[in-house]
Amino acid sequence: MVIDENLVRELLNAPESDAAIVLLEGRAQVVGEAALAGNEFRGAAVLVSRGDLVDRLGASPTDEEVARLAASLRDAVDKLGA
Repeated sequence: MVIDENLVRELLNAPESDAAIVLLEGRAQVVGEAALAGNEFRGAAVLVSRGDLVDRLGASPTDEEVARLAASLRDAVDKLGA
């Protein structure tokens, strides 16, 4: 599982406004809401949505803010034992 600054930036730049970072079978990835409704992502845990991310950091966060959020997400997942 790689939750890093690149993944957070990928979410910020996702073409789908309803995209989210999800965790499924130990893998973190950016997925649109429509894909989450399908069988491929059944059971995926949503870590943060694009809307929540923009609300929290704004549309153009600094590299430091992105790094802090990525570290926070990694920490949260580690505490879950994933």
